[in-house]
Amino acid sequence: MNSFTEKAVHIIHSIPKGKVMTYGSIAREAGNARAARQVARILHSMSRKHNLPWHRVVNAKGEIAIKNEETALEQQLRLEREGVTVTNRIINLKVFHW
Repeated sequence: MNSFTEKAVHIIHSIPKGKVMTYGSIAREAGNARAARQVARILHSMSRKHNLPWHRVVNAKGEIAIKNEETALEQQLRLEREGVTVTNRIINLKVFHW
């Protein structure tokens, strides 16, 4: 695992319940502000192996970005169980961004 990936995994693990981060903010914190898509790939390929709280990551607009309706609904339900308000698949980043 390269340094960026290790940092991103650590950051994703550190997102507390009831909070979200964006792909871009994780990329910036991990040292490469232009690597938001790499964060998405990390989540897609490593969430199960590293037990990542993938549901706490949203796009820059605060939207649930997953195209698959069933998985998007699962993300919304997980966030709501943690106290995050989701309206029309959108999370208010001013309130819930960590």
